[in-house]
Amino acid sequence: MLSTRLTAELGEPRSTLRAITQRNGSAVVIRAGGELDASNVRTWHHLVTEAAAVATAPGPFVVDLTAVDFIGCCAFAVLAEEAQRCRRRGIELRLVSLEPGLTRIVDACGLGGQLPVYPTTECALSAA
Repeated sequence: MLSTRLTAELGEPRSTLRAITQRNGSAVVIRAGGELDASNVRTWHHLVTEAAAVATAPGPFVVDLTAVDFIGCCAFAVLAEEAQRCRRRGIELRLVSLEPGLTRIVDACGLGGQLPVYPTTECALSAA
């Protein structure tokens, strides 16, 4: 589902970003791990954009961040940007995290309405 270039970027030995993408009907899920910061924001952007493009309405497009150790503001900006593009296509971008700090950051950035957070991937996939 991902381009050869993106697969190579994610597979680089020095990469601090890990990710698996899955398709579930019209939904697409990214399971991300490691660190999301300025050093890999370009790869993160490519990953989110490519995976979101595969999702079809009614979606959703789910980004599971439970295995992420650190997420910088630049990674949230990528998600907010993609959430807008997804909405125009009738798809909701949904985050997954058990970390209360992530929800607080999303809310503090004013992105709570754009980036809803769910406790599990299953909840995010089944939300109405």
